[in-house]
Amino acid sequence: MKVLVIEDDPTVGQFVKRGLEEQRWGVDLAADGESGERLAASQEYDLVILDMRLPGKNGIDVLQSLRARGFERPVLVLTAQDAVDAKVRTLRAGADDYVTKPFAFEELLARVEALLRRPRAIARPVLTVADLQLDQDTHEVRRSGEAIELTPKEYTVLEYLMRHAGKVMSRTLITEYAWGYHFDPGTNIVDVVITHLRKKVDAKHARKLIGTVRGVGYVIKP
Repeated sequence: MKVLVIEDDPTVGQFVKRGLEEQRWGVDLAADGESGERLAASQEYDLVILDMRLPGKNGIDVLQSLRARGFERPVLVLTAQDAVDAKVRTLRAGADDYVTKPFAFEELLARVEALLRRPRAIARPVLTVADLQLDQDTHEVRRSGEAIELTPKEYTVLEYLMRHAGKVMSRTLITEYAWGYHFDPGTNIVDVVITHLRKKVDAKHARKLIGTVRGVGYVIKP
């Protein structure tokens, strides 16, 4: 097994690294979010242990960026925040589990082992809703075979909706996924991106896929 630990506190990082290496696992240690994200995206890891408070790029941003790239491996979050809303935000951002600091290594190890026992999901590189297709490997989007050019944020929002096809996703959840939870929730940026997506995805077609639920959010209709 190969594990990536992204933790800026050298004491905690070495403590976790040493403990996992005693289990005869290979462990890489990154001390900031940007270098950790690069490692996770460029190498094969069975699991990532990710601290939330990191210099440069924080843990939530790293997590959302990895998931947006199609990173499917389990991510265990280390957080000093034990408030329910912080934990929910972490899980919704793409974490598989979390451990609250300070923690006993036995608990961390048990959660790591539980995540590694889960069967790996076979990632489907192409998301399909009706005649709309989004290739997560190439980032190509097509409807009825015709290519659609999207900006990076338009792609991210469309991918998020297609991953949750048939479910109404709130503006807050879309904002957290595409821009990070530090982004101003009062902005209308989501509505602007949805307007652009409708012009590109739905305008030429009788069947409209992107729907609005007033006061709630948006949905891709399967």
